[in-house]
Amino acid sequence: MMPYPLFLFLLLVLLSLLPAGKPDLAADKAALLSLRSTVGGRSLLWNLSDPTAPCFWPGVTCQSGRVTELRLPGMGLSGRLPSNTVGNLTRLHTLSLRFNALSGPLPADLAAVSDLRNLYLQGNHFSGPIPDFVFSLRNLIRLNLASNNFSGEISPAINNLTRLGTLYLENNKLTGSIPDLNLPSLVQFNVSNNQLTGSIPSRLSHHPASSFAGNSLCGGPLLSCNGTSTESENKLSGAAIAGIVIGSIIAFLIILAILILICRRRSEKRESKDVAKVRQTEIEIPRGKSAGDTSSFSGGAPAPVRKVDAGASGKKSLVFFGKSERVFDLEDLLRASAEVLGKGTFGTAYKAVLEMGTVVAVKRLRDVTVPEKEFRERMEAVGAMNHENLVPLRAYYYSKDEKLLVYDYMPMGSLSALLHGNRGTGRTPLNWETRSAIALRAARGIAYLHSQGPEFSHGNIKSSNILLTQSYEARVSDFGLAQLVGPTPTPNRVAGYRAPEVTDARKVSQKADVYSFGVLLLELLTGKAPTNSVLNEEGVDLPRWVQSVVGEEWTADVFDLELLRYQSVEEEMIQLLQLAIDCVAHYPDRRPSMTEVNTQIEILCRSSLHKQQDPFGDITNGEDEQHGNAVDSASGAD
Repeated sequence: MMPYPLFLFLLLVLLSLLPAGKPDLAADKAALLSLRSTVGGRSLLWNLSDPTAPCFWPGVTCQSGRVTELRLPGMGLSGRLPSNTVGNLTRLHTLSLRFNALSGPLPADLAAVSDLRNLYLQGNHFSGPIPDFVFSLRNLIRLNLASNNFSGEISPAINNLTRLGTLYLENNKLTGSIPDLNLPSLVQFNVSNNQLTGSIPSRLSHHPASSFAGNSLCGGPLLSCNGTSTESENKLSGAAIAGIVIGSIIAFLIILAILILICRRRSEKRESKDVAKVRQTEIEIPRGKSAGDTSSFSGGAPAPVRKVDAGASGKKSLVFFGKSERVFDLEDLLRASAEVLGKGTFGTAYKAVLEMGTVVAVKRLRDVTVPEKEFRERMEAVGAMNHENLVPLRAYYYSKDEKLLVYDYMPMGSLSALLHGNRGTGRTPLNWETRSAIALRAARGIAYLHSQGPEFSHGNIKSSNILLTQSYEARVSDFGLAQLVGPTPTPNRVAGYRAPEVTDARKVSQKADVYSFGVLLLELLTGKAPTNSVLNEEGVDLPRWVQSVVGEEWTADVFDLELLRYQSVEEEMIQLLQLAIDCVAHYPDRRPSMTEVNTQIEILCRSSLHKQQDPFGDITNGEDEQHGNAVDSASGAD
């Protein structure tokens, strides 16, 4: 039997060899600093003197005294990923280095991070074969190596990753065939735009054809291999199915085009009849195409004009509000040249240029169902609204067959056009300052509306109803009109913004407004248009999409790519995203009020403006001068 003193001695020796908590965290900190010095440079603004380091550095998360998450997306990291950095973070669960400029092969010591579950390396310049040690990380759930320069074949050893649910390998230079994958948890899969050949394994045939596009593959959802049938071709060949599908699509498009033509002709005839009753003076109204929604301004030369008989107006005239200068009358308005700005939920909007040079926006309402007395009372209430973030109603005209509203003309168009127009190479990126300032100004305008009483709501909040001044200051338009029209104005036009409890567009509560504003915030942050929006008929259900992605990783695919370079305000961006998610809560009583929303956005704007000043006194991310004055006016105290 071993003597007791000898036993104690051996026990102490063994305990001395076990790692302690502090040295492990110190080692993690050293690894992060080594990473920063090699590829991070000045872009990783970590406070090295912070006693809580590294657990409260931006992008670093700790649990139980160890670094468990490292998220450095879009930070401008470049060069090779060195050894003895990430590989030393042995308790790491999530590693996100996406959208940087890292190159070369992956370091072999990454195999030591055995607890790794989420690996996001997309959008870099990594090259060489996908190393075998990646397939030894058996806890991986999500693996995204897309948009790199990986080459070589996909190893069958990938079947070792039995927990894998996401595998993205698209936009690389992979060759050979796809191995027969047996990954029971695999849900998301994409190998498009590589140099793969051969047939698609049967276990992957349920994935869409887009997951395999840009290769020389066959079978599964694609055409059959060598004329043989695939599992998806039980009775018909691929060519027959393709012919049926293409023929059906062509037939559908022909029928749709005929229906659109018939509806357009009927609409033009009906519009001609209505306008002919107003007066026997000449009003110039363009017959050109609509440029989008009510506030989607098209610009350009005026369209061809037509003469309109308008004889039923009697002695009625324009009704002006407050201090609005009466520099024109109905006769001047009817003689003005006009061009179509857009057809929106409540009618058609025109840019009218009066003979004396004044420019106004005129909305011709349609489907007004309320009697004249109620219409005038509603217009008096709308005209009395006085706030710098509302588009003021200057005047209105009412007759039995014609209702006109006169507003200030907003020269920069709508937020919808600014966000979704010109997404090509010539586009000027819409920076964080401008987006947050627009959100703040819009929130202030809507909060003012709600402050007028519980019965006051907007009813039609969407990005095309947020108009912009020349300094990109937001103005809310179309408020107070939802109660004037019938129950189904322009079906589905605002479905992407409508709260789930709203069944009648005329009865929209303030909490429903908050929901719509939450969708608007998501649109600002993601750059995606919501379902059924005018500018993107193939939009997404933003609340559901964002909530599903947030469950994976806060910034993996949520934020617009134009926002990824503003890492100094990533915390504010995430807080605004969380506020938007709170606004689109399914149950109205769980949504904040617009006053609370306005207050939170104002705090975020001031915080981000302060953070943007770097140690050298410059704006860290080089914001565009074009949008600069928007944040100055929005973030200062009013």
